Amino acid sequence: MTFILFAEQVLNGLQLGVMLFLMAAGLTLVFGVMGLINLAHGSLFMVGAFAAAAVAGATGSFLLALAAALAAAAAAGAIVEVVVIRRLYNRDHLDQVLATFALILIFSEGTRFIFGSFPLFLDTPDWLSGPVTLPGGIQYPIYRLALIVVGLVVALGLYLLITRTRLGIQIRAGENDREMIAALGVDISKLYTIVFALGAALAGLAGALVGAIQSVEVGMGEPILILAFVVIVIGGIGSIRGALVGAILVGLTDTLGGLLLPSFFRTFMEASAASAVGSGLASMSIYILMAVVLMLRPTGLFGAKA
Repeated sequence: MTFILFAEQVLNGLQLGVMLFLMAAGLTLVFGVMGLINLAHGSLFMVGAFAAAAVAGATGSFLLALAAALAAAAAAGAIVEVVVIRRLYNRDHLDQVLATFALILIFSEGTRFIFGSFPLFLDTPDWLSGPVTLPGGIQYPIYRLALIVVGLVVALGLYLLITRTRLGIQIRAGENDREMIAALGVDISKLYTIVFALGAALAGLAGALVGAIQSVEVGMGEPILILAFVVIVIGGIGSIRGALVGAILVGLTDTLGGLLLPSFFRTFMEASAASAVGSGLASMSIYILMAVVLMLRPTGLFGAKA
Protein backbone atom coordinates (compact mmCIF):
# COMPACT_ATOMS: atom_id res chain seq x y z
CA MET A 1 0.00 0.00 0.00
CA THR A 2 1.44 3.36 -0.98
CA PHE A 3 1.50 6.47 1.16
CA ILE A 4 -0.45 8.36 -1.50
CA LEU A 5 -3.29 5.82 -1.49
CA PHE A 6 -3.46 5.91 2.32
CA ALA A 7 -3.44 9.73 2.38
CA GLU A 8 -6.22 9.87 -0.21
CA GLN A 9 -8.37 7.54 1.88
CA VAL A 10 -7.73 9.64 4.99
CA LEU A 11 -8.92 12.71 3.08
CA ASN A 12 -11.96 10.76 1.83
CA GLY A 13 -12.70 9.83 5.45
CA LEU A 14 -12.46 13.46 6.52
CA GLN A 15 -14.75 14.49 3.67
CA LEU A 16 -17.33 11.88 4.67
CA GLY A 17 -16.94 12.90 8.29
CA VAL A 18 -17.63 16.59 7.79
CA MET A 19 -20.69 15.82 5.66
CA LEU A 20 -21.97 13.52 8.42
CA PHE A 21 -21.31 16.34 10.87
CA LEU A 22 -23.63 18.67 8.96
CA MET A 23 -26.36 16.04 9.29
CA ALA A 24 -25.59 15.05 12.88
CA ALA A 25 -25.28 18.62 14.17
CA GLY A 26 -28.90 19.35 13.32
CA LEU A 27 -30.07 16.05 14.78
CA THR A 28 -28.19 16.52 18.03
CA LEU A 29 -29.41 20.11 18.40
CA VAL A 30 -33.03 19.06 17.91
CA PHE A 31 -32.79 16.13 20.29
CA GLY A 32 -30.77 18.04 22.87
CA VAL A 33 -33.04 21.09 22.98
CA MET A 34 -36.42 19.53 22.19
CA GLY A 35 -36.00 15.91 23.22
CA LEU A 36 -37.37 14.95 19.81
CA ILE A 37 -36.42 11.91 17.73
CA ASN A 38 -36.68 13.16 14.15
CA LEU A 39 -36.53 10.38 11.56
CA ALA A 40 -37.48 12.89 8.84
CA HIS A 41 -34.11 14.65 9.08
CA GLY A 42 -32.86 12.65 6.09
CA SER A 43 -35.79 13.95 4.05
CA LEU A 44 -34.59 17.52 4.68
CA PHE A 45 -31.19 16.42 3.33
CA MET A 46 -33.04 15.25 0.21
CA VAL A 47 -34.99 18.53 -0.04
CA GLY A 48 -31.73 20.49 -0.06
CA ALA A 49 -30.25 18.27 -2.77
CA PHE A 50 -33.31 18.55 -5.05
CA ALA A 51 -33.60 22.31 -4.52
CA ALA A 52 -29.93 22.74 -5.42
CA ALA A 53 -30.19 20.54 -8.50
CA ALA A 54 -33.31 22.35 -9.72
CA VAL A 55 -31.86 25.85 -9.24
CA ALA A 56 -28.48 24.89 -10.72
CA GLY A 57 -30.25 23.45 -13.75
CA ALA A 58 -32.31 26.63 -14.20
CA THR A 59 -29.60 29.24 -13.53
CA GLY A 60 -26.28 27.46 -14.02
CA SER A 61 -25.05 28.97 -10.73
CA PHE A 62 -23.66 26.63 -8.07
CA LEU A 63 -23.67 29.34 -5.39
CA LEU A 64 -27.33 30.12 -6.05
CA ALA A 65 -27.99 26.38 -5.83
CA LEU A 66 -26.41 26.25 -2.35
CA ALA A 67 -28.44 29.27 -1.25
CA ALA A 68 -31.62 27.63 -2.55
CA ALA A 69 -30.79 24.41 -0.68
CA LEU A 70 -30.34 26.31 2.59
CA ALA A 71 -33.53 28.31 2.09
CA ALA A 72 -35.69 25.38 0.94
CA ALA A 73 -34.57 23.04 3.72
CA ALA A 74 -34.90 25.73 6.41
CA ALA A 75 -38.38 26.66 5.16
CA ALA A 76 -39.45 23.02 4.99
CA GLY A 77 -38.09 22.48 8.50
CA ALA A 78 -39.91 25.51 9.91
CA ILE A 79 -43.21 24.47 8.31
CA VAL A 80 -42.86 20.90 9.56
CA GLU A 81 -42.07 22.12 13.07
CA VAL A 82 -45.08 24.44 13.21
CA VAL A 83 -47.57 22.08 11.58
CA VAL A 84 -46.50 18.67 12.90
CA ILE A 85 -43.57 18.58 15.31
CA ARG A 86 -45.00 21.15 17.74
CA ARG A 87 -47.72 18.66 18.64
CA LEU A 88 -45.21 15.95 19.54
CA TYR A 89 -43.01 17.52 22.22
CA ASN A 90 -45.04 16.16 25.12
CA ARG A 91 -45.79 12.85 23.44
CA ASP A 92 -44.08 9.52 23.88
CA HIS A 93 -40.96 8.83 21.78
CA LEU A 94 -42.86 6.11 19.94
CA ASP A 95 -45.39 8.71 18.77
CA GLN A 96 -42.51 10.90 17.58
CA VAL A 97 -40.95 8.01 15.67
CA LEU A 98 -44.23 7.09 13.98
CA ALA A 99 -45.09 10.69 13.07
CA THR A 100 -41.66 11.50 11.65
CA PHE A 101 -41.59 8.19 9.77
CA ALA A 102 -44.87 9.27 8.16
CA LEU A 103 -43.14 12.52 7.18
CA ILE A 104 -40.47 10.47 5.36
CA LEU A 105 -43.19 8.91 3.21
CA ILE A 106 -44.85 12.27 2.59
CA PHE A 107 -41.58 13.95 1.56
CA SER A 108 -40.56 11.02 -0.65
CA GLU A 109 -43.85 10.83 -2.52
CA GLY A 110 -44.14 14.62 -2.74
CA THR A 111 -40.64 14.85 -4.22
CA ARG A 112 -41.43 12.03 -6.64
CA PHE A 113 -44.61 13.85 -7.71
CA ILE A 114 -42.74 17.13 -8.35
CA PHE A 115 -39.49 15.88 -9.88
CA GLY A 116 -40.35 12.39 -11.10
CA SER A 117 -38.65 9.11 -10.32
CA PHE A 118 -35.49 9.63 -12.35
CA PRO A 119 -32.36 10.96 -10.63
CA LEU A 120 -31.15 14.52 -11.16
CA PHE A 121 -27.51 15.50 -11.46
CA LEU A 122 -25.77 18.51 -9.98
CA ASP A 123 -22.54 19.42 -11.75
CA THR A 124 -19.61 20.89 -9.88
CA PRO A 125 -18.68 24.39 -11.10
CA ASP A 126 -15.62 24.81 -13.31
CA TRP A 127 -13.73 26.63 -10.56
CA LEU A 128 -14.08 23.57 -8.31
CA SER A 129 -13.36 20.93 -10.96
CA GLY A 130 -10.20 18.92 -11.40
CA PRO A 131 -7.48 17.85 -8.97
CA VAL A 132 -5.15 19.89 -6.79
CA THR A 133 -1.61 18.85 -5.86
CA LEU A 134 -1.08 18.56 -2.11
CA PRO A 135 2.21 18.15 -0.23
CA GLY A 136 3.74 14.74 -0.89
CA GLY A 137 2.58 14.71 -4.51
CA ILE A 138 -1.00 13.78 -3.61
CA GLN A 139 -3.49 14.52 -6.40
CA TYR A 140 -6.88 15.12 -4.80
CA PRO A 141 -10.15 16.50 -6.24
CA ILE A 142 -10.45 20.15 -5.33
CA TYR A 143 -14.20 19.81 -4.81
CA ARG A 144 -13.80 17.17 -2.11
CA LEU A 145 -11.14 19.33 -0.47
CA ALA A 146 -13.60 22.24 -0.56
CA LEU A 147 -16.20 20.06 1.18
CA ILE A 148 -13.77 19.46 4.04
CA VAL A 149 -13.07 23.18 4.36
CA VAL A 150 -16.78 24.10 4.25
CA GLY A 151 -17.63 21.52 6.91
CA LEU A 152 -14.90 22.76 9.25
CA VAL A 153 -15.93 26.39 8.71
CA VAL A 154 -19.56 25.50 9.52
CA ALA A 155 -18.38 23.65 12.64
CA LEU A 156 -16.50 26.75 13.78
CA GLY A 157 -19.53 28.93 13.01
CA LEU A 158 -21.81 26.65 15.03
CA TYR A 159 -19.37 26.70 17.94
CA LEU A 160 -19.34 30.50 17.93
CA LEU A 161 -23.13 30.61 17.61
CA ILE A 162 -23.65 28.28 20.58
CA THR A 163 -21.00 29.81 22.84
CA ARG A 164 -20.89 33.51 21.92
CA THR A 165 -24.40 34.66 20.98
CA ARG A 166 -27.65 35.33 22.79
CA LEU A 167 -29.40 32.68 20.71
CA GLY A 168 -26.69 30.21 21.73
CA ILE A 169 -27.25 31.00 25.39
CA GLN A 170 -30.95 30.34 24.94
CA ILE A 171 -30.24 27.05 23.14
CA ARG A 172 -27.91 25.87 25.91
CA ALA A 173 -30.39 26.94 28.56
CA GLY A 174 -33.18 25.13 26.69
CA GLU A 175 -31.15 21.93 26.83
CA ASN A 176 -30.91 22.16 30.62
CA ASP A 177 -34.22 23.65 31.77
CA ARG A 178 -36.79 24.67 29.16
CA GLU A 179 -39.44 25.51 31.78
CA MET A 180 -37.13 28.02 33.48
CA ILE A 181 -36.20 29.90 30.30
CA ALA A 182 -39.89 30.03 29.36
CA ALA A 183 -40.61 31.53 32.80
CA LEU A 184 -37.88 34.11 32.18
CA GLY A 185 -39.70 35.40 29.11
CA VAL A 186 -38.06 33.48 26.25
CA ASP A 187 -40.57 32.53 23.55
CA ILE A 188 -39.93 28.79 23.67
CA SER A 189 -42.07 28.07 20.58
CA LYS A 190 -40.08 30.56 18.52
CA LEU A 191 -36.82 29.14 19.84
CA TYR A 192 -37.85 25.62 18.88
CA THR A 193 -38.79 26.73 15.37
CA ILE A 194 -35.43 28.49 14.93
CA VAL A 195 -33.48 25.46 16.18
CA PHE A 196 -35.42 23.07 13.96
CA ALA A 197 -34.99 25.33 10.90
CA LEU A 198 -31.25 25.66 11.65
CA GLY A 199 -30.87 21.89 11.84
CA ALA A 200 -32.86 21.50 8.62
CA ALA A 201 -30.70 24.10 6.85
CA LEU A 202 -27.54 22.21 7.81
CA ALA A 203 -29.04 18.98 6.46
CA GLY A 204 -30.07 20.77 3.25
CA LEU A 205 -26.57 22.18 2.82
CA ALA A 206 -25.11 18.69 3.23
CA GLY A 207 -27.56 17.36 0.63
CA ALA A 208 -26.60 20.04 -1.87
CA LEU A 209 -22.87 19.49 -1.38
CA VAL A 210 -23.12 15.70 -1.60
CA GLY A 211 -25.49 15.98 -4.59
CA ALA A 212 -22.56 17.08 -6.75
CA ILE A 213 -20.67 13.80 -6.16
CA GLN A 214 -23.60 11.39 -6.33
CA SER A 215 -26.99 11.32 -8.01
CA VAL A 216 -29.87 13.29 -6.49
CA GLU A 217 -32.74 10.84 -6.04
CA VAL A 218 -35.74 10.07 -3.90
CA GLY A 219 -34.76 8.26 -0.70
CA MET A 220 -31.14 9.46 -0.72
CA GLY A 221 -31.43 10.76 2.84
CA GLU A 222 -32.23 7.50 4.62
CA PRO A 223 -28.80 5.79 4.41
CA ILE A 224 -26.97 8.88 5.65
CA LEU A 225 -29.55 9.36 8.42
CA ILE A 226 -28.55 5.99 9.91
CA LEU A 227 -24.89 7.07 9.93
CA ALA A 228 -25.86 10.41 11.50
CA PHE A 229 -27.61 8.61 14.37
CA VAL A 230 -24.46 6.51 14.89
CA VAL A 231 -22.46 9.75 15.01
CA ILE A 232 -24.57 11.37 17.73
CA VAL A 233 -24.59 8.19 19.81
CA ILE A 234 -20.78 8.05 19.63
CA GLY A 235 -20.28 11.78 20.20
CA GLY A 236 -22.94 12.24 22.86
CA ILE A 237 -26.48 13.52 22.43
CA GLY A 238 -26.73 17.31 22.50
CA SER A 239 -23.00 17.97 21.98
CA ILE A 240 -21.85 19.85 18.88
CA ARG A 241 -18.24 19.02 19.71
CA GLY A 242 -19.24 15.38 20.11
CA ALA A 243 -21.01 15.46 16.73
CA LEU A 244 -17.84 16.73 15.03
CA VAL A 245 -15.50 14.25 16.72
CA GLY A 246 -17.94 11.38 16.25
CA ALA A 247 -18.48 12.23 12.57
CA ILE A 248 -14.75 12.30 11.82
CA LEU A 249 -14.25 9.01 13.70
CA VAL A 250 -17.06 7.38 11.73
CA GLY A 251 -15.81 8.77 8.41
CA LEU A 252 -12.25 7.60 8.99
CA THR A 253 -13.35 4.21 10.35
CA ASP A 254 -15.59 3.59 7.35
CA THR A 255 -13.07 4.54 4.66
CA LEU A 256 -9.90 3.18 6.27
CA GLY A 257 -11.66 -0.02 7.31
CA GLY A 258 -12.48 -0.76 3.68
CA LEU A 259 -8.83 -0.15 2.75
CA LEU A 260 -6.89 -1.73 5.61
CA LEU A 261 -8.92 -4.76 6.71
CA PRO A 262 -8.76 -6.70 3.38
CA SER A 263 -5.01 -5.96 3.20
CA PHE A 264 -4.56 -7.21 6.77
CA PHE A 265 -6.36 -10.50 6.15
CA ARG A 266 -4.38 -11.11 2.95
CA THR A 267 -1.27 -11.56 5.09
CA PHE A 268 -2.54 -14.96 6.29
CA MET A 269 -5.54 -15.81 4.09
CA GLU A 270 -6.18 -16.54 0.42
CA ALA A 271 -6.90 -13.32 -1.50
CA SER A 272 -10.58 -13.90 -2.33
CA ALA A 273 -11.41 -15.04 1.21
CA ALA A 274 -9.47 -12.13 2.68
CA SER A 275 -11.39 -9.66 0.52
CA ALA A 276 -14.73 -11.17 1.55
CA VAL A 277 -13.92 -11.24 5.28
CA GLY A 278 -12.25 -7.84 5.24
CA SER A 279 -15.09 -6.18 3.34
CA GLY A 280 -17.65 -7.74 5.67
CA LEU A 281 -15.85 -6.50 8.78
CA ALA A 282 -15.32 -3.08 7.19
CA SER A 283 -19.07 -2.69 6.68
CA MET A 284 -19.55 -3.50 10.39
CA SER A 285 -16.66 -1.37 11.66
CA ILE A 286 -18.60 1.77 12.53
CA TYR A 287 -21.13 -0.24 14.55
CA ILE A 288 -18.29 -2.04 16.34
CA LEU A 289 -16.82 1.40 17.09
CA MET A 290 -20.17 2.54 18.48
CA ALA A 291 -20.44 -0.55 20.68
CA VAL A 292 -16.92 -0.04 22.08
CA VAL A 293 -17.60 3.64 22.83
CA LEU A 294 -20.87 2.82 24.59
CA MET A 295 -19.20 0.14 26.70
CA LEU A 296 -16.58 2.63 27.85
CA ARG A 297 -18.77 5.76 27.98
CA PRO A 298 -22.52 4.96 27.92
CA THR A 299 -23.44 8.63 27.29
CA GLY A 300 -21.00 9.00 24.38
CA LEU A 301 -17.65 10.72 24.20
CA PHE A 302 -18.91 14.19 25.13
CA GLY A 303 -22.41 13.42 26.43
CA ALA A 304 -23.54 14.73 29.80
CA LYS A 305 -23.13 12.20 32.58
CA ALA A 306 -26.38 10.74 33.83
